[in-house]
Amino acid sequence: MDAAQLRPLSIGEILDVSIKIYRERFVTLVKAVAVVVGPVSLLTALVQVSALPDAETFGTPIDSPVVTTPDFGDLWAFLAGILVVGLLGFVATQVATAASFKVVSGAYLDAAPGWQESLRFALSKLRSLMWLALLTGVLVGLGFLACIVPGVYLYGAWVAAVPVLLLEDRRGRRALGRSRELVSGRWWATVGALLAAIILAAIVQALISALLFAVVFSGQNEFVQAIAQALANTAGSVLTTPFTAAVVTVIYFDLRVRKEGFDVELLARRVGVKPPAVAPTDVGPPPTDAPPGPPPGWPPPSGWRPPDG
Repeated sequence: MDAAQLRPLSIGEILDVSIKIYRERFVTLVKAVAVVVGPVSLLTALVQVSALPDAETFGTPIDSPVVTTPDFGDLWAFLAGILVVGLLGFVATQVATAASFKVVSGAYLDAAPGWQESLRFALSKLRSLMWLALLTGVLVGLGFLACIVPGVYLYGAWVAAVPVLLLEDRRGRRALGRSRELVSGRWWATVGALLAAIILAAIVQALISALLFAVVFSGQNEFVQAIAQALANTAGSVLTTPFTAAVVTVIYFDLRVRKEGFDVELLARRVGVKPPAVAPTDVGPPPTDAPPGPPPGWPPPSGWRPPDG
């Protein structure tokens, strides 16, 4: 993106720019997400089918005249399968999202990373991404438990935490603090743009699931149902994950343009000059602990006497 064209964007313009970047980098984004999400979704389906408990796993049905003992081996296998599925999904989501951020940010940073490069970049940040996601989830969850409103506020204030981690290499609490600093004063607009993106992504996901609904529930073959569900999840993630990442990335750069003159900095770097320093927005009085200096005109000239009075 030409630095000279960067300017503060409205919510509608944020979505419009995100869609344009999404369309321009669509093939790369699809490859980066599908390579990760596809195999994981298929493996998840196989784990779900193999770990699916039989009717006797949790004990005897109420209407059965025969009393049987629960098979705790199958029960533990079922729980382990659910845990594996959840962990694989969590890791795949972090990698796919980070790879999408890498591709989309190239539109601003005058780069066009391929899907292989984007995945390598995402994998190099995986530990930090997982820690940030865990920290954000726990703190936002506590905020919701406290009074709902703090959770909603923190969710919006930390929208830019992942771009901060990936593009500025600030991790953990530093990424959260930096995101909150950028969002400060733009919370409502930021949440509005993100909410619009989430709604659009949910509509696409619902349409894809509806198309495969008949296949999933048409028969009693559990394997076919699991594979169909895996295909629906893969298609939905491939289409919606890059779009959501594009919106968050555009929000991040828009906040930097508004607050830090990122357009001027980027333009200066591209023409090979030193970026201008950002002028302080609030100049206060000198520190109170600094020793006071002499008044103007001091010391007085020789022969000076204070006036009578």
